[in-house]
Amino acid sequence: MGLQDVIRFFLPREDHFYDFLEKQAKAAHDGAKALAKFSTNGTTAREARDAVQKIEHEGDRYVHEMEEALAKTFVTPIDREDLQKLSSELDTVLDLTNGAIRACAMLGVEKPTEPMKTLIDIIVRATEKLNEAIPKLRQNKYTELVEDARALRKLEKEGDTVYREAVSALFRDGGVGGDARVLIREKTVLEDLENAIDQCDSIADTLANLAVKHG
Repeated sequence: MGLQDVIRFFLPREDHFYDFLEKQAKAAHDGAKALAKFSTNGTTAREARDAVQKIEHEGDRYVHEMEEALAKTFVTPIDREDLQKLSSELDTVLDLTNGAIRACAMLGVEKPTEPMKTLIDIIVRATEKLNEAIPKLRQNKYTELVEDARALRKLEKEGDTVYREAVSALFRDGGVGGDARVLIREKTVLEDLENAIDQCDSIADTLANLAVKHG
């Protein structure tokens, strides 16, 4: 047992750090669900962009609150480096989700293609899994965290397959009628969506490492 672990044992636990992470995970999932409205119920890209942007601002606030709390706290429930990394990774998921819908609005995507819809659905499922997983840090449910990390990796592989097949179709057999503008637009959005899923996979690695470290 290291010195920090001994100190944590005797001093009161600063559990509000878990609150920040759980709020960030919920914000990431809320952002994904706001993005999904562009895919499922006729919401325009601009309307979805505005909704995601509002949630993204909330997520930024949680990051700042985490940073301020870390600056004032000597003993944290888990290493401060791990708290900072996980907070940053959760924030990046929301940033990338926001970037994807902003690209749709900016580039004039009036409705998502089928591969885009599939990737959006994967983002929703991945952030839902994150929203379920993050509270388990507080509960010390490290075995379950490992399982959640595996589920996130599986979703990332699913997203990677969809992305590669969709991009291949864009370049194969005049997939967009030879229109370079459409090709660039669709590839940009697909890439932004896939990057958000990749970030969830990065969080899977962080959660698995925390489970090994503390389990």
